[in-house]
Amino acid sequence: MADNSDKRVDDVTGTETTGHVWDGIEELNTPLPRWWLWTFYATCVWGVIYVILFPAWPLVTGATEGVLGFSTRGQVAADIAAVDEARRDQMGTLASMELADLPDDPELQAFAQRAGASVFANNCSQCHGAGAAGVQAAGYPNLLDDDWLWGGTLEEIAHTVRHGIRNEADPEARWSEMPAFGDILVEEEIDALINHVRALGGLSHDAALAAAGDELFQDNCSSCHGIEGMGMTDLGAPNLTDAIWLYGGSEEEIEHTIRYSRFGVMPPWGERLREADVRAVSAYVHSLGGGVEAAPTN
Repeated sequence: MADNSDKRVDDVTGTETTGHVWDGIEELNTPLPRWWLWTFYATCVWGVIYVILFPAWPLVTGATEGVLGFSTRGQVAADIAAVDEARRDQMGTLASMELADLPDDPELQAFAQRAGASVFANNCSQCHGAGAAGVQAAGYPNLLDDDWLWGGTLEEIAHTVRHGIRNEADPEARWSEMPAFGDILVEEEIDALINHVRALGGLSHDAALAAAGDELFQDNCSSCHGIEGMGMTDLGAPNLTDAIWLYGGSEEEIEHTIRYSRFGVMPPWGERLREADVRAVSAYVHSLGGGVEAAPTN
């Protein structure tokens, strides 16, 4: 328990006590080190100077600007402007040229791919992954393979980036819609169709059910996926004969797709990015390993 006895000088240390005693233990009034005090005073002085020179006090719509008018946001904006100025000629050329001609200019193509890597990291990696391998569980496509739902030429990739997929914000967005066959087919027919689709992809399946599912496939699915199940890029219909699955190729995932369908959406980046940035990120994606060369014009 503490009490307030009279202050006295400690016999052992020669230091005055505070007068506080806890269970017979007295508190010494030891002065702070001089270096610590001067450091504290210096920080107080620096704090006053900082408030005067730099942005410090928040206001309703902003903050005090300070005598120097400096801000880290302004510095970043100046750095970005400097980079944009240094790249102005190349970005201008990239924005105005025929995109199909980009491979004919290796230096500009290399520049576009480097610039596109930055655009991708800032805007696309959140869904497609930092390495562009996609996320199958969420239906985000792997951009490293050679499977392209809507075409893999530079122009086709740029169109997809610019307008997006199945969004309502851009009238030129890529658009396709698979019906939910759970409302159309009975359980036995869905089971047969699952086995037929797995057979098309070279996966384990029940042969009898797969054979029964062939007629169902031709009647319900071939108009988009083709008679042989190889897909149609004009419709964004996947090739079912390769080993690439956007949402997974297990029986459960295929059943979910058939029963409920899928409806992945991609935003239109043409509204957010400059045309040169759209072309740059398209060149980067095209270079990742699965890009398709444009067909010759003559």
